[in-house]
Formats: sequence, structure tokens, C-alpha cells
Amino acid sequence: MTPGSNIPLAATRVAVDVSAPVRLDVSGLLLTADGKVRSDDDFIFYNQPTGPGVTYRSGGGSTPDAITVDTGAVPPGIEKIVVTASPDAAGQTFQGVEPTATIRNADDGSVLATFTPPRLGAETALVIVEIYLRNGAWKARAVGQGYANGLAGIATDFGVSVEEPAPAAAPPQPAAPAMAPPTGAPVQGPPPPAAAPQAAAPQAAAPQAPAAPAAPAPGAGKINLDKGRVSLQKNQTVSLVKGGRPLLSQVKMGLGWEPAFRGKDIDLDASVIAYGPQRNHIDSCYFGKLSILHGSVKHSGDNLTGEGGGDDEVIVVDLGRLPQEVSGLVFTVNSFSGQKFTEVAKAYCRLIDAATGEELVRFDLTNAEAQTGVMMAKLIRQFSGEWEMTAMGDFVKSRTVRGMVKPAAQAL
Repeated sequence: MTPGSNIPLAATRVAVDVSAPVRLDVSGLLLTADGKVRSDDDFIFYNQPTGPGVTYRSGGGSTPDAITVDTGAVPPGIEKIVVTASPDAAGQTFQGVEPTATIRNADDGSVLATFTPPRLGAETALVIVEIYLRNGAWKARAVGQGYANGLAGIATDFGVSVEEPAPAAAPPQPAAPAMAPPTGAPVQGPPPPAAAPQAAAPQAAAPQAPAAPAAPAPGAGKINLDKGRVSLQKNQTVSLVKGGRPLLSQVKMGLGWEPAFRGKDIDLDASVIAYGPQRNHIDSCYFGKLSILHGSVKHSGDNLTGEGGGDDEVIVVDLGRLPQEVSGLVFTVNSFSGQKFTEVAKAYCRLIDAATGEELVRFDLTNAEAQTGVMMAKLIRQFSGEWEMTAMGDFVKSRTVRGMVKPAAQAL
């Protein structure tokens, strides 16, 4: 298909999947004749996978996400379902990325049409295909309309409530549209134009930093390990690929810190939280549970003072042995004693090749907030099988790993 072209749909149930060389988040919106959603029930995504006549299916990190439309079950008043896609990685655009939408008969899997939007660049989200009703018959149209301000731009166009972040809130991470639970859910980003307030659609942090005059996130690109150790800044991403091959061996995530005030011990706890493809919490590895996922993730144990050179706590991850259901890992540090990170100096995390001891990636936490928890970094499994590491540095009010589970899920 070419932009603007359409085909009649012979099948009652159709599925639209969107594939690309990078991981994408796919969602669907049910629109009325005026091009707006009716309520939050009309926004279908991984945290709200079912709606009237429309469902979301996760690819599990190995195959593309898909939106399935049962045209026979779409409620009266809904005349169009738009299928959107945005890169999962923080700040990434469609520059150099060619997404392809495949429209299939959902019952037998046969391909009805494919569409690859041409000439993409700075876009961070797309309306790629729409399923629409015309003169009593359902059709599919190739769209390919891009938005430079990500999911927030799409949401504004289709009547989803968009709210500015609270001043004290940590910036969203975005690597996917980091959706909050589906009850009441504005999308992170600029406020909508003076439209009358709509019923809030599922809350979503935009899949990137909010659009602003600032420069794009420095991680928007394909950094890998070919040139040696990578030093990340906040929101930068590195692909764990070396010599064209994914790194799928054992790695160590070393986390370290020092007290900001000499002679004052500080007890921080490093943890890692494992998630499935729908941002569902699978398990957490911390000082009270030193091994999870059949031993593919192990913790070195608790350091009570932060004293001494080198890493204070180490978490070993065998990337090749992780269960396929695990698509994301978020590494966190918490102050169980209640001391704030403004009392901590030289906090960092670093990824090490467990076999050679070589430091692969390092992230130094340069800014501190008066909070008791911080999300340091995340590892995300891509469609192609490799892992990507993104520096986070986002603070949370939580003294334990349990309180980090929900904000970390939203940051995936």
C-alpha cells in the first residue's frame, strides 16, 4: 500500500501488527465520527488490552505487537480505529527506522496488505493504519502520519486528556509509552489546545521526554559496544551488541556510592525488578531474595555502610538464561534507613562482562534529589533478541524495592 491508499476488508476480524528493526509500542484508539475517543475505554494498549471490538496483543519482545479489530463487535457510533506505533527506546525517532504494518485476516493469518511509510525522520510516533467504516463497509487505509511530540501529539489530536507533569514529579522514562494503570490516565506532554475537557483516556507517560525546545535526548541513536566502554548520560541508550553479535552472556551490574558527609555511614540497598512484555511484575532480586528466575539473576548481598572501594553491591544477570517471558529489568537503589540521596556522593552503576571483568557501560548519577529511592538503569530486550541499556537516574519516594515496582513499570 502507499500513503492514502485503501482496501476493502473481506475478513470480519483483522489484525494489524507493526514490525521494525527496533522495539515498538503499538496501540489502538476507537474514534467517533468527529475523530475523537468517547472515554478512556476507547484507548487500547498493553495496560488496557481489551476494549469494545478491539484488543491488543503483545509480541513478548520477540514478535511485533498487534491490534486486532473485530468489525462485527465494534459498537455503534465508532467509525474508525487508528493504529499507532512509537519506538520503545527513550527519545528515539523513526530516523533510519522503517516500520512495516501488516494487515492480516485474524482468523487464518493470511496477509491482506502491507504498508511501510516513506521518508520518516524526526517523528517519534505514527498513526500508521486506520480501519474505518464507509457506506456500511469496513476498509483499511494506509496513513503514515508522524508526530514529533510522540504519543502526546496523537493524544491531543484524538481528544485524549493531556496534562502537564506536576513540578515535583520525576521526568517520565519513556522507553515505551510508559503507561500508568488504566484508571484515569492522561498522557504526559503539552496541554491540549483549548478543546473542552474530554473524559480522561488511559494515563500514559509520553514515550519520550515531553516535547520542548530542548535538544533531543542524547540516546536517540544506535550506540553499541564496538568502540569500547560507553559512558552514558541520563536517558542515553546503548545496544549491548559487539562485533555485530548480541551480548547474551553473564554480566554484572555493579552499584556503588559513598556518604556525602565524611564519617556518616549510609545503608543503601541495590535491587533489580523483572518485568514481562506487558510491564507485569515477575519478580524482584534484593538483599532479602538473593536469587530469582532459576538462578539467572543473583545478588551479592547487603552492604550496610557504603564504605570501601569498588562496587558496594553487585547483581549478576545471565542474559542468555533469562526466561523468555522477561523483557525488562530495572535496577534500583533505596535508602532503607531513610537518608536522602542528597546525603550520598558518587553514586553510579556500571555494567561489567562477568567473564573478562571488562567494564562495558557506566552511568554516574550527577544530580541528587531529597528522595529515598532512585531508578538507576533499565535493560530492555529487543525484537531482534539483543538487550539495550538505558541510563535513568529518576528519583522516587520509596525506602524499599516493593515501592519501586509500580514506578519502574511505568518507566519501561
